[in-house]
Amino acid sequence: MASVGDWKVPASVQPKSEDYAYDLDMALSAVVGVRAVIPADAFTAETLGTERAGNGVLIRTDGLVLTIGYLVTEAETIWLTLIDGRAVPGTLLAYDQSTGFGLIQALARLDLPALPIGKSSAVSVGERVVVGGAGGRQKSVAARVVAKQEFAGYWEYVVDEAIFTAPSHPNWGGTALIGPQGDLIGIGSLQLQEGNEQGPPGDVNMSVPIDLLQPILDDMLTLGRPKTPPRPWLGLYATVIEDRIVVVGLAKDGPAQKADLRTGDVLLSVAGAEVRDLAGLYRKIWSLGGAGREIPMAIYRDGSTIETRVKSGDRNRFFKAPRLH
Repeated sequence: MASVGDWKVPASVQPKSEDYAYDLDMALSAVVGVRAVIPADAFTAETLGTERAGNGVLIRTDGLVLTIGYLVTEAETIWLTLIDGRAVPGTLLAYDQSTGFGLIQALARLDLPALPIGKSSAVSVGERVVVGGAGGRQKSVAARVVAKQEFAGYWEYVVDEAIFTAPSHPNWGGTALIGPQGDLIGIGSLQLQEGNEQGPPGDVNMSVPIDLLQPILDDMLTLGRPKTPPRPWLGLYATVIEDRIVVVGLAKDGPAQKADLRTGDVLLSVAGAEVRDLAGLYRKIWSLGGAGREIPMAIYRDGSTIETRVKSGDRNRFFKAPRLH
């Protein structure tokens, strides 16, 4: 992912105050920089790194910051950088695997306005939005919604109606997707490049729609995660190649590796049902029950079809618990 530094978004794509009906600078002042340090022996250290940087959004004046969870998963240290240059410590409150949202609590008074939460369902393709980064207009992008469609990630992740915007923001992680009313309608998650089958043509950002937050927010604040049973997790990374779902990686000591699934295996079916796309694969696995359920699968390897069973796990149990401050 991109990192925070002394860069600026090109002037041609920076938002201009006069183009919006709300106070643009006030809205952008709610966007903070997020820096996290993760232990070297953390489960996600190898894939996501031990130093991560991106953005977050102040959603309550008491210092509650919403970000994209991969920035802060297993973090032992978190620092928030404010619009006025101050740096304050934060602590990880919650991370939801299903949506990808993460919550941080600032450990010092911020004295900043919170960005009100809007409705992502009310925003249409073609509408003008701002992808807000920490640092104000010079770190933000004037964009439009170019698509609202399903997105499936290789890490066992599906968003039913992700929001895609262009032009793309170069430091997309945790950015505030600000709607026409000056409210928060999404959190930046990915940059997809031209030719990626998961998004519309061109370089775009994918944001997680904010409507997914409200049903789980109270649970995240009180329990650290939604109270719904955790989904079964296999610990495999997959992609679609010529209409076949191919395993391209395995989480170390994860359920799929323990069941002897291998890189290059082609996934044919789950519980007897043929699977041809990532969203269909994951939804079929999740439909079989909660974490711990055995998942019957058929795979193709070295010219043969093999029937196997993978005892799924709860991905959260592989993560280091956050330190209490």
